[in-house]
Amino acid sequence: MLVENLAETFVELADTLVADFDPVEFMHLLADRCVTALGVDAAGILLVDDQGELQVVGASSERARVLELFELQHRQGPCMECYLSSEPLTVAGFSEPRQRWPAFSAAAVTAGFGAVHAVPMRLREQTVGALNLFTVADSALGDTRARVARAMADVATIGLLQSQVISGRELLAEQLRHALRSRVLIEQAKGVLAERLQVDMGEAFDLLRHHARSNRLHLSLVAQDVVDGTIDTTVLTAGRS
Repeated sequence: MLVENLAETFVELADTLVADFDPVEFMHLLADRCVTALGVDAAGILLVDDQGELQVVGASSERARVLELFELQHRQGPCMECYLSSEPLTVAGFSEPRQRWPAFSAAAVTAGFGAVHAVPMRLREQTVGALNLFTVADSALGDTRARVARAMADVATIGLLQSQVISGRELLAEQLRHALRSRVLIEQAKGVLAERLQVDMGEAFDLLRHHARSNRLHLSLVAQDVVDGTIDTTVLTAGRS
């Protein structure tokens, strides 16, 4: 099953890597496919901005996104340490690391997670972020799934950079700035939809993403229309039960 899911995942990701691809949508797609291909319960992606600060740019669920934000706000946790060390890091249970990351460990348990596997997103010697895989059970990924997770992180990094050869930091910084600007815009649009349609933030994101995919639009463009008020928000619920 792992091989089948992995093959389908890489085909879908490769199909997404077109000249005009949407980096934020790509990151969310990759987070979702990590869940299905690796059998984890949630995934999140952190990228560093041009000021050297990590930002959340993709997550497979709202609770994973909130946990990632909590880690960044408290500046402690395995995902941040993975980025700083450029090395994979596994926490197979949150009982022992509570002395190391007490606030994050408590928040992870409260969110319903028992373990996390963090993988650096690295291009050559430069690390641009981390791919984080969460499980409800207290367990490690295992060697096979850990190797696949590294491959997924490599795909994410290459996808973000659109397979271009990076000779310096300028192109990388511009790609990351675009992704992070889009992330902020999407969060604003989620807030607008949550208020107007009386739905939670997770459902608001699902509505944005479904409309973007159904109409072959960039997720960030749909978000901009929602924020600007140039789209009837009820259109986003059309055909949705």
